[in-house]
Amino acid sequence: MSDGTIVWLRRDLRLSDQPALRFAIERGGPVIPVYIESFKEEGRWAPGGAHRWWLHESLGSLASDLEGVGSRLVIRRGEALAQLRALVKETGADAVVWCRRYEPLVIERDKAVKSSLCEEGVTVETFNGSLLFEPWTVMNQQEKPYQVYSPFSRNALDQDEPERPLSRPRKLESPESWPESLGIDDLGLLPEVKWYQRMAEVWEPGEKGARKRLKAFVGERSVDYKSERDRPDLEGTSRLSPYLHHGELSPRQAWHAVLDGLPEGSSRRDVMKYLKELLWREFGYHLLYHFPQTPERPLREKYASFPWRDAPQDLRAWQKGQTGYPIVDAGMRQLWATGWMHNRVRMIVASVLVKQLLITWEEGAAWFWDTLVDGDLANNTLGWQWAGGCGADAAPYFRVFNPVLQGEKFDPEGAYTRLWVPELKEVPQKWLFKPWEAPKEVLEQAGVQLGQTYPEPIVDPKAGRERALEAFEVVKG
Repeated sequence: MSDGTIVWLRRDLRLSDQPALRFAIERGGPVIPVYIESFKEEGRWAPGGAHRWWLHESLGSLASDLEGVGSRLVIRRGEALAQLRALVKETGADAVVWCRRYEPLVIERDKAVKSSLCEEGVTVETFNGSLLFEPWTVMNQQEKPYQVYSPFSRNALDQDEPERPLSRPRKLESPESWPESLGIDDLGLLPEVKWYQRMAEVWEPGEKGARKRLKAFVGERSVDYKSERDRPDLEGTSRLSPYLHHGELSPRQAWHAVLDGLPEGSSRRDVMKYLKELLWREFGYHLLYHFPQTPERPLREKYASFPWRDAPQDLRAWQKGQTGYPIVDAGMRQLWATGWMHNRVRMIVASVLVKQLLITWEEGAAWFWDTLVDGDLANNTLGWQWAGGCGADAAPYFRVFNPVLQGEKFDPEGAYTRLWVPELKEVPQKWLFKPWEAPKEVLEQAGVQLGQTYPEPIVDPKAGRERALEAFEVVKG
């Protein structure tokens, strides 16, 4: 029987499939679940505003779940090592356990915490709680990391099937007396201005919300994913990314639920597109771990000298959804209102920023980091460097998405765009994605005055493409 185990919860805010929690239970003795707000130790990549709202809600859900199994969530703030040392002293616990994270600063912090606690005679164990394949387990034939997704995914699919998820505990043993704890509100995660109200209508943070989303996706929707995933006007995606990011759902829970829920007559092949999207998430962590400089520097070093424009007014127009490109503005407004954007639209808005507007991918990554509820350092970096042509498996410099054609192709009836850009709702479909080309009488009948009720395009699509190709000539070699 142990003297007690502190379970340090971070990006694994769940009770099911929680290997650190399972280890603590199997050790015997009291289990003390702890969350420590130590954002300062994450430097410039401390959680953004939308992340903090989600975290506030998720901690509340987790605290309630823990009460349901006879336990509590202890909340502290400050330097992680100092808080863990204090908790060991206060509780008499002889072990501290946690699930690993893979961000560069967090890795260094965790190494120091583990080393110090071990030197002080505390047992420390860490676990994989957030990936199907940890970054060092999928390497190429030269035992080097991959920089292209396709061979990475083939190697991953050749590995043993991910282990099945661990069950949810029914009861946790409590200490004789609980250490002092802050309240969730004491962390100050919510802003004074309640800009998150629309998010609260759209999302249910926490493990319960994750289960609901997963249940809604498995079955027919997971099979339809391959054909509907690029349509922002349809419910064709899983919308599980925030739950995976915050650890309210593990990737192996998603993996096995999709396979276990295959409709009659379907096969693994029918959901492979979704499984490969889970592997794309893994690829992001693979790259972040092996190339820790990439959140701040391009993987392809030659892009470090790229002639980006300093255009704060254009950047602000993009951020506010006022570019004059309807599909782009729809996406940026969806992001601001809900903390999420459809993945196809993410690619479109990113292409417009870095290619049509020639504004650095770092500005886009920073905005997404602050506004996404699924803002994830590994995948945010991967996505933006892909769009900018400067990362692993990146879009070639000459691939410049045309926002008109993208809108017409992926929002063919205009439902998505009209939802988020209501000032264009009466514009006929023929002109919806290029209102600047519409006859004057068509715009008048739709109640649209370009430059007044809706902006002129921030740059002519053709001119923007030509400017981008000229600039990318500098580094294309």
